[in-house]
Amino acid sequence: MDISSISELPARERILRTAHDLFYADGIRATGIDRVIAASGVTKVTFYRHYPSKDDLVRAFLDHRHGLWMAWFVDALGRLGAQQRIGGGQALEVLADAMAEWFADPAFRGCAFINSVVEVGGSVSGASDISREHKREMVEVIAGLLPESLESPRRMAVAQAAALGVDGAIVKAQMGGAALAREAVDDLRRLIQALAATLPASTAATSRPSA
Repeated sequence: MDISSISELPARERILRTAHDLFYADGIRATGIDRVIAASGVTKVTFYRHYPSKDDLVRAFLDHRHGLWMAWFVDALGRLGAQQRIGGGQALEVLADAMAEWFADPAFRGCAFINSVVEVGGSVSGASDISREHKREMVEVIAGLLPESLESPRRMAVAQAAALGVDGAIVKAQMGGAALAREAVDDLRRLIQALAATLPASTAATSRPSA
C-alpha cells in the first residue's frame, strides 16, 4: 500500500503498513525506526507503545506480509485458471504465469522472507520460524494443484520441487531487468514441464479443487 494512502488508519496499523512498504522496498536493516516513525506520522511514545522494539515490528511485518502474499498467490492461481487445468500436472504451469504477473509489478523486490533470512537471519527471534511457515504453506498450496490420485508422498515431493523452482525464479528476477525476469519465468516453466512429465499418465483422470 502507498504510504500516502494510510494516514487515516489507526496508529498501530499505520505503523505496520508503513514499515511493510519501507522494509520490503528498502530492506529491514536499511530502514531505521526513526524513519518508520516519521513516515507513519506518529510520536515515538505511540510507536513504542505498540512495538516495544524493532524486532517486534519485524515479526509483525513478516506476519502481515505472509497474509498479503498468500492471499495474492491463491487468488492469482484461481484467476489464471489453475482449477480448470488440474490433471497430469497441467495446473502447475499456472505457477509460471503467476510469477510473470508478480515480476512485472514495479514494486517487486523479491521474496520478503528470503530477503529477511539474508538480512537478519537468526538475530530476530521468531523471524526464521515465520519464514519457514510461509514456505511450508506455499508448498501446500502448490500441492493442491496436483491430482488427488497422486499418492501423498509423491505429491508433496513434486510440490516441494516446484516450490524450489519458484524460489529460484524469484531470486533470478530480483537481480534486475525485464529481460532477466522473463528468462526466470521461462526457466520456471521448463522446470514445471519437466516435473509434469514425470507424473503417471493415470493421474490425469482424477482431480481435486485448487488450494
